[in-house]
Amino acid sequence: MKRLTLFLGLMALAGSSIAIEMPQSATEIGCQNCHAIDHKVVGPAWIEVSRRYRDKRNDQAFFDQLVHKVSTGGQGNWGNLPMTPNDPTGKKHDKIVELVKFVLTLSDQLPEYENKK
Repeated sequence: MKRLTLFLGLMALAGSSIAIEMPQSATEIGCQNCHAIDHKVVGPAWIEVSRRYRDKRNDQAFFDQLVHKVSTGGQGNWGNLPMTPNDPTGKKHDKIVELVKFVLTLSDQLPEYENKK
């Protein structure tokens, strides 16, 4: 009986997981410590970020602002808990640009997620 319960629990988890994984650069920078693609960890789910900023993602000034915020950290957009700086010296700028692009496209890649909300 315990095995059946464990099996059913694993199947439920597998059925709810998404097919998109975090890019390698996210792991290198440590984003997975506070973020997941489809659920809140410490920071917001990246799909929620993508959905919130969907209408602004083609605005270069806004994009640059997000890259800056990820690099230097910030507080207030998603609650009171601050996001720690990920690249205050600018050495990982290209990786952060790649990650911000990835996050902003998630709402296009995961349209079925909106049906789960």
